[in-house]
Amino acid sequence: MIPFPVIGVARPNFLILTPICVSLGLASVLLSEHGVTWGLFAVVLLGALMAHISVNALNEYMDFQSGLDFKTDRTPFSGGSGTLVIQPRLAPYALGIGVVSLFVTLICGIYLLQHVGWGLVPIGVLGILIIVTYTSWINRNRVLVLVAPGLGFGPLMVIGTYYALTAEYSSTALLLSMVPFFLVNNLLLLNQLPDVDADRSVGRDNFAIAWSTEKSAWLFLIFCILAYVMIIMGVLLGRLPFTALIGLLTAGIAYQVFKGIRAYRGEIKHLIPYLGKNVVLTLVTPLLIFLGILADIVII
Repeated sequence: MIPFPVIGVARPNFLILTPICVSLGLASVLLSEHGVTWGLFAVVLLGALMAHISVNALNEYMDFQSGLDFKTDRTPFSGGSGTLVIQPRLAPYALGIGVVSLFVTLICGIYLLQHVGWGLVPIGVLGILIIVTYTSWINRNRVLVLVAPGLGFGPLMVIGTYYALTAEYSSTALLLSMVPFFLVNNLLLLNQLPDVDADRSVGRDNFAIAWSTEKSAWLFLIFCILAYVMIIMGVLLGRLPFTALIGLLTAGIAYQVFKGIRAYRGEIKHLIPYLGKNVVLTLVTPLLIFLGILADIVII
């Protein structure tokens, strides 16, 4: 029997990001001429959730094994869950959760391949590679670690959802996928700030380590602007309805986070409120876009 506390390695409070990103793929299908096969959508959502749980659990296990988790000053948004630090005996269970979740993801992918064909393979293979190499390899390359999170939750989930439901690729899905691409990259970029010293000690490399906080803040702002540009482009090109512009309402939060990060001078307690606002920004922006698209469809 799996001890209940080990569930912490899945980081359940972060899993809400997955259905929100998948919802953008669903929105792109709703905007197309295709109908939605809800059984297939359930498999897509399950596979995406299992992939998220797998990368979280494997990351927790590897960070425990490397000793990194014993060096970090954990916050609600960074430094891992602390589950294995408190109860080291749960480490084998964490590994098991990571492996089993990855296996379920593979099963979901194989099932979807039988319905939509081999066009889904590149998305699936890249997703699996990110999961199994994220902690051990990707985290040692500052460019890869910057874009891998957004790639997983953006193009892979959004475009993957669209393809799994339609057996086609779509420029609308691509535009929508770029919103979580930039925002999730930002999420991890800022969440690395409290862990700079600990990450450096185990050989990791990221822009939080390589750059000043000032430069990281400007990169954050550029990514936010690009995310909003994707929404505006989608509307101007006729790919998204006017109501999708509701996603721009979070721009004020983005600016607050930018100002807060620029003012950060190394005291983690002053950073935490802005990390929290960044989480809100990352979750609410794509959710508002989905609701805006849904409102347009219902009204029409």
